[in-house]
Amino acid sequence: MTTAHQRVSRIQRVRSGFARKEVKAAILIGVVAILTGLVLELRAAQNPTGHWGGDRIGLEVTDKGLRADLDCAHGAVDEPLKLDSDGRFDAKGSYIQESPGPEREGQLLSSKPARYVGRVQGSTMTLTITLTETGQTIGPFSLTKDRAPRIVKCL
Repeated sequence: MTTAHQRVSRIQRVRSGFARKEVKAAILIGVVAILTGLVLELRAAQNPTGHWGGDRIGLEVTDKGLRADLDCAHGAVDEPLKLDSDGRFDAKGSYIQESPGPEREGQLLSSKPARYVGRVQGSTMTLTITLTETGQTIGPFSLTKDRAPRIVKCL
């Protein structure tokens, strides 16, 4: 026969076991939530797709590359931007200098090879474009994700 004290002691041990399990479950859920947030943040940093705007430049970044629109030029990268662990990228692309005034029918603009080098840190991107044939640099530019660009086209 068990005494009342033994029954109370057994109930307390059972309750204590449940409490420990609940605390362990809560800790596990918290750790999973934190890790999920970190993974999503890392994916966002590694995938800078979207619209980026800054002074004198706007970018549209897709999973296939980017399109750049500048005051008197435009350019493109036709490969995905691959960010390293620090958010840096270095991609080959093209740069086309535009001329003032309306485009004439049949006018051909010369495309020049260029390197697009930059870094993404959260919602900020820095970018420098370098014409590979001459070494001329355009930039650096500071862009913000989902910000409208401030571009003044050639007149």
